[in-house]
Amino acid sequence: LDVLLMAVIPTILFYFALFLMVEIDARKYGMHEAVFEKVESVWSLTRKYWFHFLSLISIVAFMLLGFSPVMSVFYATLTSLVTSMLRRDTALVPWNLFSGGGFWKRVASAPLVKALEGGSIGVLNVAATCAGAGIIVGVVTLTGLGLKFSSIVVDYAGGSLLLTAIFTALVVWIVGLAVPVTASYIICAVVAAPALTKLGGPEFAAPMFIYYYGVLTEVTPPTALSPFAAAAITGGEPYRTTLQCWKYCMPAFLVPFMFVLDTDGLGLLLMGSTKALATANWWAILEVSITAAIGIAALAAGFQGWALRRTHPVERWLLIAAGFALAYPSWVSDLAGIVVVIGVLAVQLLRRPQPQTA
Repeated sequence: LDVLLMAVIPTILFYFALFLMVEIDARKYGMHEAVFEKVESVWSLTRKYWFHFLSLISIVAFMLLGFSPVMSVFYATLTSLVTSMLRRDTALVPWNLFSGGGFWKRVASAPLVKALEGGSIGVLNVAATCAGAGIIVGVVTLTGLGLKFSSIVVDYAGGSLLLTAIFTALVVWIVGLAVPVTASYIICAVVAAPALTKLGGPEFAAPMFIYYYGVLTEVTPPTALSPFAAAAITGGEPYRTTLQCWKYCMPAFLVPFMFVLDTDGLGLLLMGSTKALATANWWAILEVSITAAIGIAALAAGFQGWALRRTHPVERWLLIAAGFALAYPSWVSDLAGIVVVIGVLAVQLLRRPQPQTA
């Protein structure tokens, strides 16, 4: 329960950063002017195609029955194949497959064959990335490079908590390229977490710092499996998708620094204990959460080059600087950051609007 509570505000800030980056892009490129075709309501689609949810539910059911994750997905796929036959327009195998002549022509045009063809082509990029990651996994695990590299980098911090946090983030990123999130957390927590706590970092904030960055490795190039999988599904270019996803997550990369560099930032973790919630300073929690949200908004506007309207280079760098200032939990830096953000927004309000072109 403690871990879940500690993750609440950082998770909200992460999705807040994503929302802002997407919303700014929508405004910058005039997406509000796009006209979408009217489709059926969610209830109508659910009533017609409710059986598509059975494949997701069946994965959990098969795993509860003791099947391995791979076999659970396999049987869930078979379940999806069978349930698709409930409606003629969703049938993966045509109802008239065996009626009359032209059998092989109907087989070649069957949705199942086209799905297998599309899946085989779409998985190539993901498979190549997984193969490359497998080679890195072998090198890191067999040579012990993960532990050695972590020790070397942390030693180079020279007793600075800020440098140790930056180097720890780099270590988690590099180790996360090779191994899954859980494994990278275990490797880095053994070496990096004690260094963070020894230099003054809160004891419960250091593991959260490492885990947060371990999760972000899923969207960090070059082996960002999540964007690669999304590109395979949508038909997008894998590396451009990865870089775009990385850009959207950029403001969220500063969230862990907010609660590991200074005790004033512990409000983001709700003081780290359910016992402390009864006597927690809720005003301090609200204050640090609001300043963190403003800092993320400033970074999003700076990275995107768009606040109330397109920013000048000076405004852009001022917003980025304000975001970094607000990321550090100190009333002096928070006050400076808020003043800069208000100043930039005031200048934009007074400036004559320009055409909103991409």
